[in-house]
Amino acid sequence: MHLSSDTSARRRLAALCSAAALSLVAGLVVGGGSEQKEGRPTEAQEQRHQAQRVVRRLDLRQQVGQVLVSSFDGTVPPDYIRRRLQAGETAGVILFARNGGSAAHWRDLTRSLQEPARGGALVMVDQEGGPVRTVAFAGPEAGQPFQGPPSAVRRLARDAGAQLRSVGINVDLAPVADVARPGSVMSSRAFAGDEQAVAARTMASVLGFRDAGVAATAKHFPGLGGASVNTDEASATISGSVRSDLVPFRAAIEAKVPLVMLSHALYPALDAGRIASQSSGIATALLRDDLGYGGAIVTDSIEAQAVLQRSDVATAAERSLEAGADLVLMTGSGSWNEVFPRLLARARDSQELRERVGESAARVLALKRELGLR
Repeated sequence: MHLSSDTSARRRLAALCSAAALSLVAGLVVGGGSEQKEGRPTEAQEQRHQAQRVVRRLDLRQQVGQVLVSSFDGTVPPDYIRRRLQAGETAGVILFARNGGSAAHWRDLTRSLQEPARGGALVMVDQEGGPVRTVAFAGPEAGQPFQGPPSAVRRLARDAGAQLRSVGINVDLAPVADVARPGSVMSSRAFAGDEQAVAARTMASVLGFRDAGVAATAKHFPGLGGASVNTDEASATISGSVRSDLVPFRAAIEAKVPLVMLSHALYPALDAGRIASQSSGIATALLRDDLGYGGAIVTDSIEAQAVLQRSDVATAAERSLEAGADLVLMTGSGSWNEVFPRLLARARDSQELRERVGESAARVLALKRELGLR
């Protein structure tokens, strides 16, 4: 299967169709699966319509803010983060171990983030299990390769999700849905087994976090299991077909996964020129159109070396948004100062980008509504 990166005409048509007939768009909220085609709107459709109405009441600065995830250093949110949340100029934050501490500290920290956001902030962590745990006292204690059969995976995800939600965290950037090949950099983080086994465990993990009221994230689309290096540290090219790599993502979509994270690797069989996080052929044509995914799409860290070797963070963020991403994940505390002004200026100049921003902001607001956020 080969997908050209030149899909601007398809994206314009999709945007027009979305504006003209939102009820025909499949699953554009946390429940990112299919929706009924006639009769009364499904809950997913109604969530989407409500989000669209809210977006129309936001100014452009706030719409751009809803496609950005911020970060900060230290254990107390700086004033600039609080101001940003209060103004609606960021969708929320990603937290790291450096930000946290005891359960009481985590609760105080997330409360101090939700207060200026009036209860409307996405609060994200990386809680895959084993050594990849932002919140040290929360599970899963075992890494994904050792979490057992799907029934155990679901239980572990549900328990971990309950621990995260109890301290105010509402999004987990897990599970890893990659199918690790021999020599894969993901071998220590991916579920055990072939694509079918990984798919069953991925679905179980998504459902377990959903049981606890935490939004799961299937990553790293369209599959990073063939990479020998981490894209955080270097560029990666994954050759050949990704047909088997897509199986777990199909399962995640069937489980109505709230978010899918885009990889920063290059997939020449899909797009010879752009990495996945900047490819409309992958983010829009493959994930949205072919697989029918309607939930929120988030990039991997925009500061990854695989990204920075191609451009600065502001250019990368613009490319990702144009390609079809809904959330730009900024793990560097200073990146917002470069990304936000760039996207705002470009959205003011480009009607097409303004439409993309509005479409993505509506998906993010629908995600928040599904999570019970303001």
